[in-house]
Amino acid sequence: MNTLSFFKDKRVLLTGHTGFKGAWLSLMLLRAGADVTGYALAPASDEPSLFSLLGLECEMRSVYGDVRDFDHLLRVYRDTQPEIVLHLAAQPIVRESYRIPRETYETNVMGTVNLLECVRMSDCTRSVVNVTTDKVYENREWVWGYRENDPLDGFDPYSNSKSCSELLTHSYRSSFLKERGVAVSTARAGNVIGGGDFAKDRIIPDCVRAALAGQEIVVRNPDSIRPFQHVLEPLAAYFLLAQRQYECPELAEGYNIGPDHTDCVTTGMLVGLFCNAWGEGLRWRVQRETNAPHEANFLKLDCTRFQSVFGWNPHWHIDEAVRRTADWSKVYRDGGDLRGCMFAQMDAFFG
Repeated sequence: MNTLSFFKDKRVLLTGHTGFKGAWLSLMLLRAGADVTGYALAPASDEPSLFSLLGLECEMRSVYGDVRDFDHLLRVYRDTQPEIVLHLAAQPIVRESYRIPRETYETNVMGTVNLLECVRMSDCTRSVVNVTTDKVYENREWVWGYRENDPLDGFDPYSNSKSCSELLTHSYRSSFLKERGVAVSTARAGNVIGGGDFAKDRIIPDCVRAALAGQEIVVRNPDSIRPFQHVLEPLAAYFLLAQRQYECPELAEGYNIGPDHTDCVTTGMLVGLFCNAWGEGLRWRVQRETNAPHEANFLKLDCTRFQSVFGWNPHWHIDEAVRRTADWSKVYRDGGDLRGCMFAQMDAFFG
């Protein structure tokens, strides 16, 4: 964990800290010795919460609030005086965005505006990372990876709202923050897997739920291709980006953060890997949907810019990422030491 020593005693505001990635980030920041404030909705009551399972609320300043509530967010921001901001708060589910498009745009667009307004109206912050998605690009279903200069135009409300978040972040950086030396970047991460994701309509959480229930895994689109990566991959990249642009604001930009090109696999291959990692006779089957909402069939990122600027490369290939996810899920099933499992995975990753 020596690579995280930069964050010791740094004041960090983490939005979306009660989510899957937010909980992992909170634990990493606390272990690094950061002064962490989280701002997010309370964990959902109708499904398990990694944040709650880890008992993180007792170890950090956890503020329950909605990024759409500008006045409340600004009060917390001014009270916290963050040096570094990691913005993860979002409505992150593609299928949910078809059901609640207005709320998706309000959260993902105006929530980001509100956060950047707080940055603009303060003089404490030096580094901001706005986490978007690999789905921000106009998807042409081609076989090579999208680069940062390809057109932005997500199809569904979730992806499109994140495209808007990219554009408005660029505007705030150019219009207000760059001249003040405030570094603001966006991180376009690929599909993330790992222990503790209980979200609906995500393939690995669906796999875990089926395995825990002793049922077959049902896959609706086994041929879709995505850039899957373990959760520690993008989180480590966010940390690296936040640190390096803190030290050198000229590095602030939009960056793709994804796995090695060999780890862009079909959903069917991913589920097969999970079944092998889980064992116990776990199986899967295809059940295709009719009249399903549109989702891209092929998506791949070109991460050359981030690799060349920061000397970064992915650590774990897809089989290792799936195995680590299955390991965590079995610890959860058996009532074991979740935090100890996560610390061991962090040590293996950063070691």
